[in-house]
Parts: sequence; C-alpha cells; structure tokens
Amino acid sequence: MLRRNPAAFPPEALARAGEVELLILDVDGVLTDGRLHYSDRGVETKAFHAQDGAAIKMLQGAGVPVAIVSGRDSPAVARRARELGVAHVHQGAEDKAAALAALCRATGIAPERMAHVGDDIPDLALFDRVGFRIGVPGAHPAVAAEADYVTATAPGAGAVREACHLILVARGLWGDALLEARGAGSR
Repeated sequence: MLRRNPAAFPPEALARAGEVELLILDVDGVLTDGRLHYSDRGVETKAFHAQDGAAIKMLQGAGVPVAIVSGRDSPAVARRARELGVAHVHQGAEDKAAALAALCRATGIAPERMAHVGDDIPDLALFDRVGFRIGVPGAHPAVAAEADYVTATAPGAGAVREACHLILVARGLWGDALLEARGAGSR
C-alpha cells in the first residue's frame, strides 16, 4: 500500500527527494528481483512489476524524467523502456559514471539534481555523484551504507514505485499525479 501521508517518509529523505529532477534506475535487483532467467534456447526473460511501471509513468507525467542505466544489455529492458516512455536508456554501461555524464549532457540536469536507485557495487559510481541515493532491501552492504534512503518494498515488487512515490510527495506533486493516473490508467 502506498503511503499517502508525507510524514510516513523520513524528513531527510523528503528534503533530498524534493530536489530531484531526474530519477535513474538500475535494472537487475531494482526493476527486477535480480534473478536472471534463461530458457533452454538461451533466451533471457525478465519479470517487471506493473506497479513500478505505473509509478514511472506517473513520475514522468508529473515532469520528472526517468532514465535506465544498466551494466547488462537486454532486449526485454529496451522493450519495457519503450512501453513506459523512458527516453534515456543506457544498457551495457560497464562505466556507469560515463553513462551519467552522457545523461547530464543530454538533459542539462546536474548530477546533484538526480536520484539513483541501485543495489550493487557498480551503482556506487553513481552514488558518488548524484544528489539522492536510494537503495533497496538486499542491496550489497556497501550500497546500503551509502544510501540516503532504503525502500521498505523489495526490488522487482514495488521498490521503484516507492521511490517514485517519495519523489512525488516531496515535490508536492503526489495529488496531481494521482488524479492524472486515475484518468489515464496505464502500466
């Protein structure tokens, strides 16, 4: 259940989230539960949570763009990004700091005005640069230690929804985004 009361989020998380102009998401272990599924024919599949997708659309609809930065390359991620209207997708990004620099050039948004949701060691390169660092349950201990906020919801099961909700509440956009979503109904 989404927390509707702004007091449900820690004040320091609300303060940082209120400054966010772009949300960056890792994929495996954030948008998914982190498991990799391969068929007998070697085809990779991923499971994405519909509520994460709805929240991404709400956040973008409220004027906060979302980007995906993943160290792996997956056709399923490209498809999901297209479905959600995520314009900034950097897959196969072994150097996540370089992907961040490209995002800054493409959007004109400073890293200090970005948030990143991550779960593993490669995400620390972004944590070192962005203004708001969000971890998820089960994240590597080094990531959890650096996070400004750790979601209560598990990765691949609504953690991204929670991060989007936090940003919307902090920016005073929750009510408008909720009304917009009620009229659109998309995941």
